[in-house]
Amino acid sequence: MMPDQFDTYFGDYALFMRVLIILIVTYLVAKIFNFAYRRFVERSASKGDENLTTYKFLEHSISAVVYIVGISFAISKIPFLVPVAQSILGAAGILAIAVGFAAQQALGNVVSGVFIVISKPYQINDRISFNDGLRGVVEDISLRHTVIRNFENQRIIIPNSVISSQILINSNYADTKICRLMDIGISYGSDIDLAKKIMAEEVEKHPLNIDVRKEEDIEKGTPRVTVRLLELSDSAVIIRAWAWATDPPNAAVMYWEVLESVKKRFDKEGIVIPFPQRTVSYLDEGNGGKGIGFDK
Repeated sequence: MMPDQFDTYFGDYALFMRVLIILIVTYLVAKIFNFAYRRFVERSASKGDENLTTYKFLEHSISAVVYIVGISFAISKIPFLVPVAQSILGAAGILAIAVGFAAQQALGNVVSGVFIVISKPYQINDRISFNDGLRGVVEDISLRHTVIRNFENQRIIIPNSVISSQILINSNYADTKICRLMDIGISYGSDIDLAKKIMAEEVEKHPLNIDVRKEEDIEKGTPRVTVRLLELSDSAVIIRAWAWATDPPNAAVMYWEVLESVKKRFDKEGIVIPFPQRTVSYLDEGNGGKGIGFDK
């Protein structure tokens, strides 16, 4: 349909219809691009691909550009808003408008997102935790925020400018292997050597335990599982075993199952896991103020 015919057909609503059609086309182009791009990423990138984070960020970035161009083109069709459209299309105009509308925080999130994608302190599918106890798996990194799925399947949305300034622990950074420290207390009357032997055997025979020894360590006879007496506490002898697994999920399963198997072996072999004991004493005024003690 030619412009003159368009104006004749829609009459007084021609301008409104032009703007509406441009916005609809912009929306459809963005949706089609997102669909095609996701299909491309699914075919070309595996779950553990280190470039998956970059792919996701590019998806959000290009989608934002499509909307900006489309909306700017729609505004350019409105005569009295042409100067605004021209300023939006210019980089200087974008900065001026953002500052004018107090969008510094939004820009800060975008810049932080760019640095996160470039420096890669964490990526999609990484397991991260914070000092406040928040833990989860990175599910998405958009222009403004990072989406984390916690282990209760809830989504936690954190602005990029906030998370980029946090101290976090990344369980997948460079190496996914993880060591779980297994501390178990036994009574002072129990056989320490037997307890260490049981803990080492139960960790080593678990199917999720891995051998992290080097060739020279094996030649020297270094045990696969290290077990040491850690501490002589008030009511127990604390023994620690170092248990290695390929990743945090396997480490958690191994830890829980080894705890159960060690407890059963301890019961069978007569190794006692003590409960806290206290001595309570009080003054008996009828006995000259001497203390009388009770164990419990």
